Formats: sequence, C-alpha cells, structure tokens
Amino acid sequence: MDTFASVLQQIKSPADLKQLSDAQLLDLCGELRAYLVSHVTETGGHLASNLGVVELSVAIHQVFDSPKDHLIWDVGHQCYVHKLLTGRQSQFDTIRTPGGLSGFPKRTESDHDAFGAGHSSTSISAALGFAEADRLSGNDAFTVAVVGDGAFTGGLIHEALNNINKDLPFVIILNENEMSISPIRGRFSDHLAKIRHSPRYHKTKKATRRFIRRIPLIGEATFRGIRRVKQSAKNFLYNSNYFEDMGLYYLGPIDGNDFVTVRDMLKEARSERQATILHIKTVKGKGYGPAETSPNEYHGILPGNKPAAYNFSAEVGRLLCERAKQDKTVCAITAAMAEGCGITDFAARYPDRFFDVGIAEEHALVFAAGLAAGGMRPVFTVYSTFLQRGYDNLIHDIALQDLPVTVCIDRAALASGDGPTHHGIFDVAFLGQIPGIPLWAPADFESLSRALTDSLDSGHPACIRYPNAKPLDEALFPYGEYPFRRNFPDGIQLDALIVTYGRIAEEALAAAVQLKSEGITCGVLLCEQLLPISAPADALAKLVGNTDTPILVLEEGIKTGGLGMMLREALHDRAMPNRLEIAAIEDPFAASEKGRKLIATMGIDRTAVAAKVRKLLES
Repeated sequence: MDTFASVLQQIKSPADLKQLSDAQLLDLCGELRAYLVSHVTETGGHLASNLGVVELSVAIHQVFDSPKDHLIWDVGHQCYVHKLLTGRQSQFDTIRTPGGLSGFPKRTESDHDAFGAGHSSTSISAALGFAEADRLSGNDAFTVAVVGDGAFTGGLIHEALNNINKDLPFVIILNENEMSISPIRGRFSDHLAKIRHSPRYHKTKKATRRFIRRIPLIGEATFRGIRRVKQSAKNFLYNSNYFEDMGLYYLGPIDGNDFVTVRDMLKEARSERQATILHIKTVKGKGYGPAETSPNEYHGILPGNKPAAYNFSAEVGRLLCERAKQDKTVCAITAAMAEGCGITDFAARYPDRFFDVGIAEEHALVFAAGLAAGGMRPVFTVYSTFLQRGYDNLIHDIALQDLPVTVCIDRAALASGDGPTHHGIFDVAFLGQIPGIPLWAPADFESLSRALTDSLDSGHPACIRYPNAKPLDEALFPYGEYPFRRNFPDGIQLDALIVTYGRIAEEALAAAVQLKSEGITCGVLLCEQLLPISAPADALAKLVGNTDTPILVLEEGIKTGGLGMMLREALHDRAMPNRLEIAAIEDPFAASEKGRKLIATMGIDRTAVAAKVRKLLES
C-alpha cells in the first residue's frame, strides 16, 4: 500500500498541501485514487462517490484553511479523501468498524469535521448557520458546502437557499455526477442539464464580467446597480439560471476532475467574498473502471467487495411485482433509494406506477397519501433512519385521514458500518404513538408475504419493518401461529420467557441455549406483529395466563417508548402479576467499542440477555 504513497505520506494536515507544486498535487490525486481503491475494496464502504471528488477535495484544502474555514459535506459519505488529508491516514483501515473512523464527518472525531452529515440535504442550512455565526462574532472565515446533485432534490436545500444572505463569504459547490444512489430524477436535474448544455451562456457571462470589472467602482451602490443591469440584459438575451434568480453569484459548470481548473475557480469564488455557487461536473467512480461502469454497484460495497446476499429488500421487490401484476392500483415510491430498497425490477416492469421522488421523504409520504386518496394502493419503501424525517406526515397526512398507505421500513436495526446516523432503532417507539397504524416485523419471507398482503388488503395505513439481513430459519420457531411464534411447545413449565422481534431473536435463542445448560428453562416468543400493542399483549396474556413467569423483552430498538415499555403498561392494565424487565438500547448514540460487536456495546447480545434473565430469577 505504501508503494503509491510517496506524496500522500507527506500530508499530515491540509497546510502541507500549500507547499506542493502543481505536478506534486496531480501526483497526489493519483495516489489518493489508488489508495481508495486498494483500501475500500478490502474494508468496504462508499467507493464510487469518493473516487469522483479526489481533485475537488485536494483543491478545497489547498485554497481554504481548514479548520478555520468550515467544510461541510453533503452527503457525508464523500468525505474519505477529506479524512485522508486531515491527519487520519493511520486510522483509515478502521473506517466503518467498531471503535474506528466513521464513514461520515463526525465532529468528535476531528476539528476538520465541521458538521456531521449522515443524512442528505442538510448542508446549506448548517453552512448558513456557520456563516451567520461568523458574521455575528466578527470572524472572517469562509464556509464551504460540497453538495451532491442528489442532495439538491431534497426540499431542505431549497428552503435554505431561500434564506441565504448573499453578502456572506459562503461557497456552495454543486457536485453534479448525475447519480445520487439511484439515478437523479426531477425538475432540478433537468435544469442542471440545460445549464450544462448552454456554452453560449457561459461565454457571454465571462465577457460581461471582464467588461464590468474594468469600470472603476464608485461605491457599493454603483456596483450593485451594474450587476442588476447585467442580470436584466442576460435574462433578456439568454435567460438566467436558478441560482442567479435567487441572487447568488454563479460560476461554472466546469470539469470537476480537472484539478487545475477546480483550484482556479475556487480561488475565484474565494476572492468574491459573497455567496457563490460553483457548479462542477464529476465522474462517479473516476479512475476505477468497474466503478465508472457501474457506479450503483460501487456506491457502497461490502468488505472484500463481496456480493450482497438475497435479503428482505430483494424479497419486498419481488412480492410487489407479483402483487402489481394482479392489482393495477399498486404503486411503488422511493426517495432515491430504488437500488437499496430492492425495487429496481418493479421500476423496470411497471414504470408508470413507479415514482422516485428524489431525496424527499416528507414529499414521498404526502404524495403517497394523495395517491391513496385517489384510489391507488401506494407502497413507500424507505430506510428506517430516513423515515424519521417524515414523522409529521405519517401523523397529519396518513394516519389522521386513515389513508391506505403501506410503508415498508428497510434497514430496521442497528447499522454497524454506518453508525448512529443510520441506526434503524427509533421506528417502533415513534410509530407506537400514532393511532391506527399497525406495525409488522416479519422474521422470514413467508411472514413478510403475509404482512404485505394483509397491509394492502386492509384499506388502512400500515407499516412493515425488516432488517438488512437474511430471514430467520422458520424451523427455529416451530410452535404457535403467525404472527406470534415460539420455540417451545404447549404445556411446558417455563422458568422465564424472552419476548422479542426481528433479527435479534437469534441472540434470544442463543441465550436460551446458554441458560438451558445451567438448568434454566427459558422460552422465546417471537412477535411478528408489534402494533397495536393489544395484539402482542393479548398473545402474551394467553400464553402465560395468571402465572408469575418473569418476562424479559429483548429489542434491537430504543428502550424509551419501545415495545417493552408499551407491553409493561398493557400487562399492568390486564392486572397480570408478571415481573417484566427490558433489554433494549438505552444510549442510541453510544460510540461502538473497538473489538466488540455493536450489540454487545449496546447490551443486547446473548451474554447480556442471559445475565438479565438470571437477575430476573434472583429478584
């Protein structure tokens, strides 16, 4: 690995870049690209997006002065080169591992990470906050936001643009690579294409700027007047663009993989000391043939570049295609995550009933509500962590109006690689507060099929949650009937009972085996319907009757407001005397510990579960 790091090894901080010649900087870009390919194909992570921003990252750090100047990345997964240039080379092999570097900017990790960004479209709002804070405190720092064109499909970006003070030293770099994770769709993407294919516009812009700058400035008012005249003339002759209509100074588009051009345009943007858009065009996966050819496949890769296993996401896509073949009202919606949510085949087979709304989860849910009110049966597939953004819309637009929208909640579990920004551990707690939305947690594909069928047939809102994992073996829970299955037969005398759901059920079973070796008979109840809470509460009441069998609720979700707390209240209302304890996540933002599985850090692995059962029995 060190064979291609002759320049890279010299870089201990961004200040070192300022001592390099152009030739050395170009060599550095090549070394960084080789380094990324060598490391990320082994460790896993986001490869294609980082290969595309090598030249940009080097140029930013040569022109600006981090950490005095604030650098914000959106989405944050394109920050790997930034990390390598800011003193974290020696730790890079630990990226996305327990106790290692985060795959996103993280404020507690480095002073050079100005703002954490695991979700999309937050950058301009945050950057504007930095810029205004500097103005108020008299700090002359710049704020630079690197924004992928996928992020520009999120409404939050445009709310922030509408609020920008154009006199702030604020640079927005629009990184257009024509890909977010799924191909970009929408009016904004179409507008970028129009700008990109208008060379006459840009020639006129440069000539006009040169002419105006030769006129001696007679005060700020005169300068602004000239700018207004220029804008009016340009609008008349060539039309304006979106950013200039908002009063922002616009540069580009330029080749974002041409280091010298990018560096020179960043210097130009810096010299303006005003809110400036620099529009660059990069190649996602640049310099690595497989990633250039298939950027989707190399957006996020597994360690060793192993192929992903067939999982719940893929099965949801297959089931939706089957249902859509018979039911013309079934529609599929995604927020720029068709590939991750397994519905690319649906998009190909039923393009008129497939909607990719861009990175706009709030809009997706209200749009789904409108489709449902219009007689369709929409299914919104979304990661658990991103569904959090649409909480208001679930309440106000779907539940309150009892509209038949089905939400398929993907990645509903801890996210070991991506970390706290992507943990899918809040959905059970926040959905439990919304009346009228049942929640299913299928553990295998047969249960998934039943849950999806029941949801679409119900004529009401429904949610189905599942992890990024293979299904549990049906044979592990041979007793009982869907949606409440168990690993023990009728009539057995239990010393304790573990109630659980989702993939963490494997840890419950392992704990039960461990306890059995100690002479403790511990059964496991698998709940595949979590809400309304009366369903699991009634199943539990029927199972344990009026005995005092102690119960441990194990969940890969937050403790506060989770299934355990809801069950405790429901059992109390039924006057059941059982002692009930909860093994759940009490610190959802806890840092993972080096050398430990994340579930162990969170206190919900088999060892912790067995210990809690023993404690229950001793009390």
